[in-house]
Amino acid sequence: CFSGNTLMVGTLVSGWHHHPSMPGSPHNISKNDRGLQQVVLNATYFFNNESNDAFLFKPATIDRAQKQIVKGVRYMADFQISRTVCRKRDKNNDLSRCDFQPPGPLHQVFQCHVDVWMIPWEKPQKKNFNLLCKQ
Repeated sequence: CFSGNTLMVGTLVSGWHHHPSMPGSPHNISKNDRGLQQVVLNATYFFNNESNDAFLFKPATIDRAQKQIVKGVRYMADFQISRTVCRKRDKNNDLSRCDFQPPGPLHQVFQCHVDVWMIPWEKPQKKNFNLLCKQ
């Protein structure tokens, strides 16, 4: 659902763990982790599909990220998305070709948290997806 300046899907029950990880517990991962990059990109596409904004958003920064291996793979990440110069009506879905809006009245940033749990080996693939974005 999209209301005001907040987009929320599902519910989040997640805390950040900073202590040394035990098997099965969440652990910090590189912001360059390929799976994490895909999760953040998919969350951004979801945001774009659900928002009423005329412009597309794309990931700007990943602030922190964790991964947990427990009957599947769980990714948790805090990241920012920023409005681009690409309009939705142009049907350009390649966000890598969209520049960010320059500073000014159209510049807009959302802080997002995504929590995704996937069981990739099950067919069809099971996935639990939670996204919260706010200004």
